[in-house]
Amino acid sequence: MKKEIISIIGGTGDQGRGLALRWARAGYEIILGSRDSSRAQSVASMLTQKLHPASPIIRGTDNREAAASGAIVVLTVPFAAQLPTLREIRDHLLPGTLFVDVTVPLEPAVGGRPTRMLGVWAGSAAEQTAETVGKDIRVVSAFQNVAASVLADLDHQVDCDIIVCGNEKSDRERLQPLVESIAGCRYIDGGVLANSRYVESWTALLIGINIRYRTHSGVRITGIGS
Repeated sequence: MKKEIISIIGGTGDQGRGLALRWARAGYEIILGSRDSSRAQSVASMLTQKLHPASPIIRGTDNREAAASGAIVVLTVPFAAQLPTLREIRDHLLPGTLFVDVTVPLEPAVGGRPTRMLGVWAGSAAEQTAETVGKDIRVVSAFQNVAASVLADLDHQVDCDIIVCGNEKSDRERLQPLVESIAGCRYIDGGVLANSRYVESWTALLIGINIRYRTHSGVRITGIGS
C-alpha cells in the first residue's frame, strides 16, 4: 500500500528535521514547510544528503503549499508561533487531513523557563489547534516527549513511547504506522484530545530531568505488551 505524504510545518526547526529524517528513512515522502521557501529547500537538500540514496527525496516549500500537499500534516513550531502559523495555513488544509500537533506551551514563549508550562484557555496546545483549524481537520497530538536531538541521531534507536491523543480512535490509529516506523518508538493510545494537556506537561518535567542528569530522557509506559 502506498505510504501517505507527510508535510511538516516548521520543518526547518530541530524537531521537524529529526522527524523528517526518521520518516524519510522509513520510506515516506516528506515535504518541509517554512515561512521562507528557500530556507526549506536548503534544509531539505541537506537532510536528503544524510540519507541513503534510495530514500525518498525530501523537498521544501512554503508553509501554505506544504499544508495543501500532505495527507498528514505535522506542526512542529514553538508555541509562540502556533496560532500565527495555524491562521496562515488553515484555509489551505484539505478536508480529512490528519493534523498532528507537536506543540508544547512552554514558558520560553513569553521569556520564561523551559521547565515551566503556560496556561492555555482551550486546555492544551492541541485543543487550541483543533479550535483554530475547524471540524473538517482530524487533529491528534503526539511526539511532545521525544527530544529533537534523539530523533536526529540516526545511529541510535529512539527510546521513547509516543502517546497519541485524539477524539477519534481511527485518527489515532492512522498515526500508528508513522510512530512504529521510527526504531525504538512504541505507539500508545492516549485517548481523547483533552488528554494532551497531561502529555504536554510531561515535556517540561523531562526538560528539567535532562538538565539535572545531562541526558535526553523519554517516557515509557509499563504494564503494556510490546
